[in-house]
Amino acid sequence: MQSLTKCSRRHYVASSRIFNFPSKNIYLPRERILLDVKHSSCAHRLSFPVSYHAYKKIRKEFHAIQAALLRGSKFTFSPRIDNVRYFNTTYSKSNKQSPKESGSENPDKEPDKNEEMKLFLRKLSMWFILLYVLLIALRQQMDTSNTEPAASISWNEFVYHMLSKGEVEAIIVNPTIDHVIIVVHDGAIIKGRRSPYKRYHMVVPNIENFEEKLRKVEKDLGIKAGQGVQVIYERKVGYIANAISFLLVASLAVIVFNFVRKRFSFKPFEIISQMKQAKFTLVEPLMGKGKGVHFADVAGLKEAKIEVMEFVDYLKHPERYKILGAKVPQGALLLGPPGCGKTLLAKAVATEASVPFLSMNGSEFIEVFGGLGAARVRDLFKEAKKRAPSIIYIDEIDAIGKKRSDSSLGISNSESERTLNQLLVEMDGMIAKEDVIILASTNRADVLDKALLRPGRFDRHILIDLPTLEERREIFETHLKKISLRSEPSKYSGYLAYLTPGFSGADIANVCNEAALHAARDKKKQVDSSDLMYAIDRTIGGLTKRNNPLTPSTKRVVAYHEAGHALVGWLLEHTDALLKVTIVPRTNLSLGFAQYTQSDQKLHSEEELFERMCMMLGGRVAEFITFDKISTGAENDLKKVTKTAYHQVQQFGMSPAVGLVSFNEEYTDPKNKKPYSKKLANLMDAEVRRIIGEAYERTRRLLQDNKDKLDKLAEALLERETLTYDDVEKLIGPPPFGKKRLVEPAEFEESDPARESPSIDRATV
Repeated sequence: MQSLTKCSRRHYVASSRIFNFPSKNIYLPRERILLDVKHSSCAHRLSFPVSYHAYKKIRKEFHAIQAALLRGSKFTFSPRIDNVRYFNTTYSKSNKQSPKESGSENPDKEPDKNEEMKLFLRKLSMWFILLYVLLIALRQQMDTSNTEPAASISWNEFVYHMLSKGEVEAIIVNPTIDHVIIVVHDGAIIKGRRSPYKRYHMVVPNIENFEEKLRKVEKDLGIKAGQGVQVIYERKVGYIANAISFLLVASLAVIVFNFVRKRFSFKPFEIISQMKQAKFTLVEPLMGKGKGVHFADVAGLKEAKIEVMEFVDYLKHPERYKILGAKVPQGALLLGPPGCGKTLLAKAVATEASVPFLSMNGSEFIEVFGGLGAARVRDLFKEAKKRAPSIIYIDEIDAIGKKRSDSSLGISNSESERTLNQLLVEMDGMIAKEDVIILASTNRADVLDKALLRPGRFDRHILIDLPTLEERREIFETHLKKISLRSEPSKYSGYLAYLTPGFSGADIANVCNEAALHAARDKKKQVDSSDLMYAIDRTIGGLTKRNNPLTPSTKRVVAYHEAGHALVGWLLEHTDALLKVTIVPRTNLSLGFAQYTQSDQKLHSEEELFERMCMMLGGRVAEFITFDKISTGAENDLKKVTKTAYHQVQQFGMSPAVGLVSFNEEYTDPKNKKPYSKKLANLMDAEVRRIIGEAYERTRRLLQDNKDKLDKLAEALLERETLTYDDVEKLIGPPPFGKKRLVEPAEFEESDPARESPSIDRATV
């Protein structure tokens, strides 16, 4: 049934039964490999001795492969292998038709690369499957005995029926596998019967401790040392199998690599050369016509645009400068906070300049491999010199321009430093660069290397700061023109600029976009003032917490806390003007907040800073004098008060006891060694406590004297949740030191007839 041929002490498998083709040599002598090759186109027939277990496994694997191949349409299998093609495809060198035979097909049409790849992968998978079957057969053949069949036994059977009876002649151990071969004496009696086998297999989980375990059992059985069973270690078979497996896989890998290299023109060194190339974005002069960002689209930044336009004018009209002997600055560094328009200004330069503009990010220079950063810097400047006159722009240059480490510390980032050194050489080295201007931008100028900032490299340092009131108005008008408004943008821009002190250009663009999104959610056809107010509140404080309302007791504490802030700021002279106070919980500003207008004032007196501290302490004092207890709601206020007091003492020289000294945050950092004594440090701490204590006492007296006004504001907040400047003025009267308002919101209110007051609608909070 299994077509087995019985020989003495061994079974052999007929090749015709396994592979389904006839074989002349069915009965083979023991330990002989017969390779019968016909001179015709018939396939080779291979027969080899295997055990019954190995035969079943090989036959199962072969039938599985046969079933998988028969499901495909490209493989043909037949019992007769004479003149059979196992791979039948349309693309074959032997079956390629001539142009005349192809009929209507285009004779010049090249074979599809995708079809070639599919064919190659199909053949490759077939070779891998055949290799897998061959390796399994090889393993089975070499892991079993070469001469005689064997049976499997357990450890207990070995100890009690063989070792204790003295029937074991030797034990063969192969460290590469998890079983041993037990050789018994001729005519051995096992379990009362003559053993039909010469060898037995036994599985050993921990092969390295087998001999130690064996000797221990022999000692327990009373076998003397030196008279035990001989243990033979055989390692040759495992090494040969591993070596053959490695050679087969390596040979197949070499064949695959050569095929891919010849067929698809694969060149490994081209990958390295491509990695060294700079990945810049090129804007040609003709590409910028009518597209992109122009200087007219950049609102504000008047001084910055004037300085940058000098570079553009020089590249357009160089003779005007050369006649006078002037040299254009080699580079300009755009500095400023995030979102202020540095990259936007560079885009305008790329559009307006009539020369090639090469842009690249600082993070794109350095990769995992060493030396790529310097190579990309060289390639970038090489391409710029080819297209001279040209402009190079490096965004976020701090990624490659950080300060180099001190050699005495022994800590360095060699790849980053090599990239920076190459950049320094290209910008101002021995090889002069002509008509190539470098622009760069960063918001971390403090970390840049000094050699990068010196004249000759970045001659101009252009500061792009947060926009002023007038610049915010221009930016609002620019962005409001892009959305559908109920009135003209000029009627909204003035008051919106007044409501958004400290906003950058990116923040203003976000406000306009949020207003349009809010109007779309409400299914409005036009954006009105309520949408703009909602957008400002969301940008400042985040979304309202609708699903987590405050308890009545907590809401009352928050109302008095915010009323204390608002009242102290209202009654003092050197404080900002109140815009709005609310107790509506938001995601960014916790349980409530008071919004003020910040002036563009750059200098502050000691009295101004002191009164600002009083306003910050107003919430804590209001809680204490009303409820005779305090809460954790003033944590953020106390942090600001402490920071302001330390600045007065340590940096501004406003403490008579400490004197006219200034220690910035770098000196006072706990990680660094302080340049002053512990006695002076204790004195500064005492002065800070004194200043904060005086501010607290003044705030307490102020609120106690105006307790009725505090109660009015708190009760109004509990009732309406949000109060504007006008609402506060109606409740407690005008501020004693005059109005601190910069812009009247009359036009803003009149632009929306449906809006009765500038306060936030309760439904949107």
